[in-house]
Amino acid sequence: MAQLKVFALLVCVSLCAFNAVADEGKAAAPAKSTTFNVGSYGVKADGKNDDSNGFLKAWEAACKSSGKVKIQIPNGTYKLGPIVFSGPCPNVTTLSIVHKGIIKASTNLGKYKTDAWIEFSGVTGLRISGGGTFDGQGESTWSQNSCSKQKNCQALPVSVKFINTNDTVVKKIKSINPKFFHMAVIGCQKFRGSSLTLEAPETSPNTDGIHLEKSTDVKITDTDIRTGDDCISIGHGNADLVIARINCGPGHGISIGSLGKYAYEKDVKGLVIRDINITGTLNGVRIKTWEDSPVSTVVANITFQNITMKNVSNPIIIDQMYCPWKNCGTKAPSKVKLSDILFNGIRGTSATPVAVTLICSQGYPCKNVSLKNINLKYINGSDATAVCAHVNPSYSGTVLPKTCTAPITTVSSSTNEF
Repeated sequence: MAQLKVFALLVCVSLCAFNAVADEGKAAAPAKSTTFNVGSYGVKADGKNDDSNGFLKAWEAACKSSGKVKIQIPNGTYKLGPIVFSGPCPNVTTLSIVHKGIIKASTNLGKYKTDAWIEFSGVTGLRISGGGTFDGQGESTWSQNSCSKQKNCQALPVSVKFINTNDTVVKKIKSINPKFFHMAVIGCQKFRGSSLTLEAPETSPNTDGIHLEKSTDVKITDTDIRTGDDCISIGHGNADLVIARINCGPGHGISIGSLGKYAYEKDVKGLVIRDINITGTLNGVRIKTWEDSPVSTVVANITFQNITMKNVSNPIIIDQMYCPWKNCGTKAPSKVKLSDILFNGIRGTSATPVAVTLICSQGYPCKNVSLKNINLKYINGSDATAVCAHVNPSYSGTVLPKTCTAPITTVSSSTNEF
């Protein structure tokens, strides 16, 4: 009897151990992958009929699913919009959109009730890739953009807008001819953009490549931007950004700002802009703040490093007298406080005699502005010059041009920029 009890105990222990291993294996199994093809939801893919309804049905089905989910956009030409893909998708860990086609925007401005053509909002784990194209068809509407002429204007729609997303990756995607910005990243956390191609004519108004605002932990890398405004514009409330390995031009360069226009604006801190090629642009690397800011904010810990300029009109520029219109009213100093700004390893040619312009606020002079290993020549081969106001920059390594002369009266030479 004792031997039977021992045998039964051993069998029980073995079975329990086996079940525990089996349960552990189940827990470690990968999440189920589910694929939704927009072709299964009634899209025409002829570039003429509006496919918005089919795309929304595919999105809703994917968002209601669980685990790893994929939406496929096959080769073809689709007409959309405006359209909003909204979350949250509570049971989805990763929502991948594999975009291989061409998506065209409606040219009927009467359809756009918000400032975006395609919007992704409130989603976690979004992935967009596949080599597809977003065509904003902006060439038919640029003539209606009044923002380049007047202060109070109605902005045209951004092509692709990300708002309040978390853990987003966008790679190997092309955007052409947006009505306004190519992409906007607003209120996002952990955003990664890489291997992007953003194209619009040099004459297209306000077609910023990527606009960043109120976002944290953002990296934009290995991207080609040829457009009519800033290649990348960094607005208020951003922190912990890395912009690296960008080819920029034509366009207006890479800008922090404009800042200090609105009372709700927040600080900008912790930016690294490095390994950049800038060619034939209006500006190179720039910080711009409005005169007479309604509130005092901070721009600090900014690094511009390893940047090549070719025929750039204003290679290095701080402009705290920013005003793109003929009459901005008051000339009170900007209240935006700039500190700990490093320009390091910037070389190439300037299309104008003044290669370095550092015009800081009379009310809040810039602090700890450093120039290290700068070598900028005027395009005709002669020495370039530098202009400074309300700043005492430090120099290290070889710095050309170095000597700051009396400030020029007006810095801004571009059309209205946001």
